[in-house]
Amino acid sequence: MVEMFPLNSADAAYGKIRGMLSTLGDPFTRIISPKEYQSFRIGSDGNLQGVGLFINVEPKTGHLVVLSCLEGTPAARAGIHEGDELIEINGQRLDGVDGEAAAQMLRGQAGTSVTVKLHTGNDSGRGSSTKEVKLPRELIRLSSISSTVIPHRTPDGRLTKTGYVKLSTFSQTAATDMENTIQEMENQGVQSYILDLRNNPGGLVKAGLDVAKIWLDGTETLVNTVDRDGHMSPINMINGHAVTHDPLVVLVNEGSASASEILAGALHDNGRAILVGHKTFGKGKIQSVTELHDGFALFITVAKYLSPALHDIDQVGIIPDVQCTTDMLNSSPKETLMKDKSSVLLLEADSCIMVAEHELDIQESKGTVS
Repeated sequence: MVEMFPLNSADAAYGKIRGMLSTLGDPFTRIISPKEYQSFRIGSDGNLQGVGLFINVEPKTGHLVVLSCLEGTPAARAGIHEGDELIEINGQRLDGVDGEAAAQMLRGQAGTSVTVKLHTGNDSGRGSSTKEVKLPRELIRLSSISSTVIPHRTPDGRLTKTGYVKLSTFSQTAATDMENTIQEMENQGVQSYILDLRNNPGGLVKAGLDVAKIWLDGTETLVNTVDRDGHMSPINMINGHAVTHDPLVVLVNEGSASASEILAGALHDNGRAILVGHKTFGKGKIQSVTELHDGFALFITVAKYLSPALHDIDQVGIIPDVQCTTDMLNSSPKETLMKDKSSVLLLEADSCIMVAEHELDIQESKGTVS
């Protein structure tokens, strides 16, 4: 390579490497700087300094799009929504910029700010608008789990408890936090569950597999991997014991990606859960990460995932059993079992939650899955 391209600096060398990698046509195969790699590692720990945006490259268009905004963060307060397309950060065009590089531009010391220009989609299909917002950077604590208990009256008039658990990212503590949450809800007499993976962009794949084990028994297949030669290898549980066998519905949408899709596929294909929502994002790639001697890191796609039922995830996504809208509907107040009544009432007004509760009623009428 040195003979073909005289290189005067490390930057020039890495520029050539990036050019070589781009010819593969895979936006997830890339080389990143030491600073970007440190941010990648910090993100899995659950804390970062930034604006609260999850972004990714849309494979078909190559555009940087918002997967989700963390509630209460600068991005959410500024009215940024999933599906918005990032155009510029601090005046720099993002053409050809990958997701990690853009995320690094958004991050920075708490107390500083960053200016973002976006294309905001119009749900009515009448076009889109462009807006520019200045976002303060803050310390973002990525609490992966939030939960509450929703009171639910069954068709025969009984008042039951449904455990609602939202998993926002797959961090190192996600499985432990999930198990503790489910165990606490079991102690409270919860009889059914809604696991919300909407707008969860993924994270650590191992965390996704560990969360699946909380809900499954035996030696079930969690996911299959397929290498470039077409060789398939299943990843199976070993003598698994579920924390609960209560009925389960999993909520997904276009912002559910990567580890979210692996988890949803594992629970669905093993007959453990009904999927409700919209088709998922479609990122099912396996990457090898190599840290180089100077702190740079090379991400190379080496295989892809198939669900236990051998459904392709990558660039396809997972289609739920039941579709629902995301409209917020008016509902009459119900008895609440939590101190935070507003959050419970907000969930009860979510049409996808209402569909999920209906599906739980159907599951209960057929008998609990085991």
